[in-house]
Amino acid sequence: MTDARRVPLPEGLDGSRVDAAVSRLFGLSRTAAAELVTSGAVLLEGRAPAKSERVSAGDWIEVTLPGPPAAATRDPTPVAGLRVVYDDPDIVVVDKPVGVAVHPSPGWTGPTVTAGLAAAGYRVATSGAAERQGVVHRLDVGTTGLMVVAKSERAYTVLKDAFRQRTVDKRYLALVQGHPDPSRGTIDAPIARHPTHDYRWAVVSGGRPSVTHYETVEAFRAASLLEVRLETGRTHQIRVHMAALRHPCVGDLTYGADPTLAARLGVDRQWLHAASLGFDHPADGTPVRFDSEPPEDLARALVMLAEPH
Repeated sequence: MTDARRVPLPEGLDGSRVDAAVSRLFGLSRTAAAELVTSGAVLLEGRAPAKSERVSAGDWIEVTLPGPPAAATRDPTPVAGLRVVYDDPDIVVVDKPVGVAVHPSPGWTGPTVTAGLAAAGYRVATSGAAERQGVVHRLDVGTTGLMVVAKSERAYTVLKDAFRQRTVDKRYLALVQGHPDPSRGTIDAPIARHPTHDYRWAVVSGGRPSVTHYETVEAFRAASLLEVRLETGRTHQIRVHMAALRHPCVGDLTYGADPTLAARLGVDRQWLHAASLGFDHPADGTPVRFDSEPPEDLARALVMLAEPH
């Protein structure tokens, strides 16, 4: 099964190579994107481009994405950088690296958390759809940090309900452009699929209720480090809400970030990290909390911002 998508190129990708644009738009590795271009699965303005060709904002790009390999869930492979921070008979908490999806999906041929856990010998709950058994919440491919996976069926049921009832404390660190005013606040704005770009989400009247709380941790000359707490867990929620405030996450070209600032800081994905996760343990209700420091690429950007100019 394949998945053909046709989208206009956003301004943030103006001047990018075709393979780089495909990689950023569809969450693929640069190698996988280049292979799609070389195989003829990418059309730029209706023709097959070279992978090194430069694109222009507004150009229409059509990509035929392959379906997941038939053996993806039966032939798990180790995932580099996937770190288990806690494990017991009911749950496993992992620190997800960048470039790793949570579970297989159409068009994604890269590493996944579920395959990585299976390769490491972890058995998770069988509840949930076949491709995402045990998964009770997700992180974007380009977002790093903490997530919990259910190992027992009871844990799956209890944790799914906790996320649904908004009793899970999810806190992120986000480096955003500029300085939000006020420096702390709540964004209560519904989110739905973007009306014209099927790979994006947007604040849309009639969308699903979405609530984000933020507080400035540190203000730099060109950006602000925020602690963000989610009440809801919509797809791309923080990215969409911060873009709606005109303070997109640094490096998030899909949602309007400045590519010049991202390049200067060496950030090639959204600066967003799931730094803290707290919930009542599904076995006995004991409160548990896990914390994670930003990975090297994000930490390096903070150091650069803090340097005197």
